[in-house]
Amino acid sequence: MNREEILDIFRETGVMLEGHFLLTSGRHSDRYMQCAKLFQYPRYSEMFAGEIAASFSGIDLVAGPAVGGIILAYEVSRRLGATNIYAERENGAMTFRRGFFVPEGASVLVVEDVVTTGGSVREVLDLVAKSGGKAAGVGCVVDRSGGKVDFGVPFKQVLSMEVVSYEPDECPLCAKGMPFVKPGSRNLK
Repeated sequence: MNREEILDIFRETGVMLEGHFLLTSGRHSDRYMQCAKLFQYPRYSEMFAGEIAASFSGIDLVAGPAVGGIILAYEVSRRLGATNIYAERENGAMTFRRGFFVPEGASVLVVEDVVTTGGSVREVLDLVAKSGGKAAGVGCVVDRSGGKVDFGVPFKQVLSMEVVSYEPDECPLCAKGMPFVKPGSRNLK
């Protein structure tokens, strides 16, 4: 898929939103990537997962943070013939629950729908390391940082774009008095 084909799919599915948004990172932005809308469509889930899976081999396990990484982890693992799990928050900390675990020495690919600062992905990478797994790479549908995030492992994104975000006290949308919405899945303190 080329960039324009990807953006056409995002427009068709309502993935790219415009307004004033409070991001999971705590930053504000005038654009939000609601990839959950993309995953309503199995054909697109499969296409985007295939783009990520094509960049990796020898993967034993695919892990993603809840909520954005759950469907993507499943689809990428299916393409790679690997198993998949997801991490979720418990008392504010990312953890593997529901009997999920990383086998000692497993080659693990961490996937996420959208990366802005990479915080959730880093938390899952830390869990993988603490569990005795070996991080083989990171994959995402959209890298909002425009390639600025470095996880220290190969990083495959289907689309990289720099979307401006602001610290709350520097946000021009707040300065204009525009109320924000928080469309993500993670509650901030």
